[in-house]
Amino acid sequence: MASTEMERPGGGGLGTRSWRALMAVPRSWNRFWRRVSLYMPKRLYARSLLIVITPMILLQSVVAFVFMERHWQTVTVRLSQAVTRDIAGIIDLLDTFPQPESYAQIIRIAQERMSLKIDLLPPEPLPPPGPKPFFSILDQALSTEIRRQINRPFWLDTVGNSNIVEVRVQLDDKVLRVFVRRSQAYASNTHIFLLWMVGTSLVLLTIAIPFLRNQIRPILQLTEAAESFGKGRPMPPNFRPRGAEEVRRAGFAFIQMRERIERQIDQRTAMLTGVSHDLRTILTRFKLQLALSGRMSTTCSRCSRPISPLPAARLPRIPAASTLPAISTRSARRPGCASASSR
Repeated sequence: MASTEMERPGGGGLGTRSWRALMAVPRSWNRFWRRVSLYMPKRLYARSLLIVITPMILLQSVVAFVFMERHWQTVTVRLSQAVTRDIAGIIDLLDTFPQPESYAQIIRIAQERMSLKIDLLPPEPLPPPGPKPFFSILDQALSTEIRRQINRPFWLDTVGNSNIVEVRVQLDDKVLRVFVRRSQAYASNTHIFLLWMVGTSLVLLTIAIPFLRNQIRPILQLTEAAESFGKGRPMPPNFRPRGAEEVRRAGFAFIQMRERIERQIDQRTAMLTGVSHDLRTILTRFKLQLALSGRMSTTCSRCSRPISPLPAARLPRIPAASTLPAISTRSARRPGCASASSR
């Protein structure tokens, strides 16, 4: 028989392998969650806290990542582009007006209009590159923009002074040194957003945890009452149904169940007490008749032997007293056991 495209010799059809792989997913998922459940808390209050805190942490992590990856980086790049355009404009002015007497006007325009402090240094080599910070969006963005817009040898220091960024650009016959405020090229207030987000979450958790504790406490009290009743101990005196509607219904149902069980126990105890009383009365009369006979034979003494040591604890376990008169009658009819009435 010719095989189709979905069937391959040796390893089964493609559809069969796909079906086996699909059926293995639930088993792998169940094994994964069984391993995770070993490290999960077992108490109801701890699990409730985990249900409340985990989504909030995940949401904040996603928001912080997206904000820092998109918004923060985008704002920093745009600010760095603006600063680099200002530096490129100053370089163009220096190239357009190379006379030394115009340098003062260019420095004044840069300081008043662009908020840049510039100096013109003699043509000397640029300092060696310093250590770059481990995590600095400003250093990366500003370096990229200077390469793209100015395309000249430069030196950048974003580590030295925390509020000032120093940029040096190698020109033809001089070195341009520019001091820029960090806030002009960097979104420095981003941490405020993170602080507000974390602080608001902490406030919400502080408010939510007492409410959650109040909702969990009636369930724990119901569990304690049920455990005490199951072990035969008295129910806690301060137990009363409260909390949510479902918890209240469960509490009232437990109280009704406890009352029915106690009522059934009382009825059984009363029934066994009555049976025990009736049984004791019949046995007492039977022993009295044997004692008044006056002439007890060996057989009669054997009949009375198992009656005397009969413990009182076994009396309620006898099912009924209706068979006792028949027993006493048969015992009275035995040879040698004459009753007082037969005389």
